[in-house]
Amino acid sequence: MTTQEFLGKENFTINDQTVSESCPSNIALIKYWGKYKDQIPANPSISFTLNHCKTNTEMEFLANETFSVQTFLSGSEEVKFAEKIEKYFKNIEQYLPWILKGKYIIRTENTFPHSSGIASSASGFGAIAKCLMKLDESFSSENHQPSTINQKASFLARLGSGSACRSLYNGLVVWGESEDVLGSSDLFAVQYPNSEVHDIFKDFNDWVLLIHEGVKSVSSTVGHGLMNTNPYAERRFQEARENFVPMKEILKNGDMQRFIKLVEHEALTLHAMMMMSDPAFILMQTGTLEVINKIWNFRKETNLPLFFTLDAGANVHLLFPNNGSEEKIKTFIETELLQHTQKNGVVKDVMKF
Repeated sequence: MTTQEFLGKENFTINDQTVSESCPSNIALIKYWGKYKDQIPANPSISFTLNHCKTNTEMEFLANETFSVQTFLSGSEEVKFAEKIEKYFKNIEQYLPWILKGKYIIRTENTFPHSSGIASSASGFGAIAKCLMKLDESFSSENHQPSTINQKASFLARLGSGSACRSLYNGLVVWGESEDVLGSSDLFAVQYPNSEVHDIFKDFNDWVLLIHEGVKSVSSTVGHGLMNTNPYAERRFQEARENFVPMKEILKNGDMQRFIKLVEHEALTLHAMMMMSDPAFILMQTGTLEVINKIWNFRKETNLPLFFTLDAGANVHLLFPNNGSEEKIKTFIETELLQHTQKNGVVKDVMKF
């Protein structure tokens, strides 16, 4: 589908409505870092959608009132976030022509701690986009297919937070045009075909070690922008595209060793790009490096499939399958790795589909 096909129709009837939706977060395996105008990714990415770490959102729409947005996070009013949502709504009016014709009261809460290395912007904008599509479906005279609704929700979520478009689907999800994934697009995410995924990758743990629970020194928005002048950016974008070839083979044949190597390489490459930016910045902390080294030593000594990925921050996503060895891995995490967190903090999630 093209951008034009997402444009909204003028024939609608609005009324007071309250809708609610829930949306999970996701963690990228092949990373997206760098973007163009209108949240177009510089390279395709693939992610796992989490099961427990979600944003739950209630959206109250008061029809025919002066356009404004009030937002509450876990019961506390967030004025800055409301301003951000107002700007977002104005930017997507061409796709939802009714959107500025009322007042919004948005109440949202996360099932995971703030600043925990879990993408709350992804789950947050995903939940908002799903609420908006519920309203659109109610106000519009057209009958929409569920697949079309979800695709437009992914399109709208992308315009709020790029990675949010991946949170609209379960399992493995691709965002960004790739000749290796049928139907993939820069405009919205698509679910990676389950039939092409080995069973070993369909039941995974993601335990997030909270190395640092504060605000990052450099935001993801700024980090993406610095890729515009990064001398290694174009090579990185090409590498990410090339990595879809082995990833596709790995996912189909269940090669865990190659999967581990590729996922960790992608995580470290993300942070290498940060260190090569101008100005350079480092989001990993001492605890991050200590955990990585311990994981490598543990894997060398035991040959058990514990590995890591990183988001744009210090916290470490510990990945390991439920394949019979998970209890030994969990014991190692609790006895050896938790000590490197800020407050013995860990968020335990799973990825099942």
